[in-house]
Amino acid sequence: MQIVFISVRRSCDLLLKMASLSVLKRASALLLSKARPIQLASRTAATQPSKGQLVEVSHNEKNGITTVSMSRAPVNSLNLELITELRKTLETAVDNNSKGIILTSTLPTVFSAGLDIMEMYKPDIKRCTEFWHSIQDLYLTLYGMGIPTAAAINGASPAGGCLLSLTCEYRVMVQGEHTIGLNETKLGIVAPKWFQDPFIQVIGYRQAELALLRGTLFKPQEALNIGLVDELASDKSDAISKCEKYITGFARISGEAREATKLSMRKETLAWLEGNREWDMQLFLNYVQMPQVQKGLDMYVQSLKKKAK
Repeated sequence: MQIVFISVRRSCDLLLKMASLSVLKRASALLLSKARPIQLASRTAATQPSKGQLVEVSHNEKNGITTVSMSRAPVNSLNLELITELRKTLETAVDNNSKGIILTSTLPTVFSAGLDIMEMYKPDIKRCTEFWHSIQDLYLTLYGMGIPTAAAINGASPAGGCLLSLTCEYRVMVQGEHTIGLNETKLGIVAPKWFQDPFIQVIGYRQAELALLRGTLFKPQEALNIGLVDELASDKSDAISKCEKYITGFARISGEAREATKLSMRKETLAWLEGNREWDMQLFLNYVQMPQVQKGLDMYVQSLKKKAK
């Protein structure tokens, strides 16, 4: 729940103006880059996940896949520390020549509830700046990752949680009563262009337009029906297995050709954010400090406190 607090009219005008810029340097660099020959550390057949951290990691030596699990109870809300640790973990996996990444959660009923609203409530501007840069960096890292990526969505995934799954190539969602979607308008806010773009690319413009305007949250079967997720699973273990099957399915495909194709298809979205990230930052900072925005956040925080009693 989060993002840029602006009037819809001004947001659209600004986004349309900036979207016309041609900034493809980062995507081009990614397309031309070569895999780095970094040696893997000695490991057992399947390393045990690290415990007691914001992010838990396990590596399957047999298939070369790294599973990265968010572990910030109660709902994996994305604060500065979790976002930073998640990005570092993903980069380390790539440096260690992982064959693919599975993103999931250690929590039983939640994938991620999205960005931590407390990062925007009565914000410290220095930290708030670092926070927004960190989510931009995480997005660029995961959306622009050359190796196969899959999300095992084992619970609720609204707003920023949905975005994390959209940055992955493949999504498997556990069946249940939980939902997924970009529901920002229900919170009176606007999802940035770089949230909207992968959503549109995955489910198509018309479906995305209706869902974004309404702030729709989809149940697993509904998400499958519109293509927001690729498969359903009976439980988390089944979801992990299906993600592994997707990743290992590229065993006979040229890694370099696969990566170049993926980044060619994603380069415009990557380049837009890379070229406009400071503008995007200022937009976020300006509106997160608006009195009416802070008033709304205060009402939400107070409602949470009442529920906790």
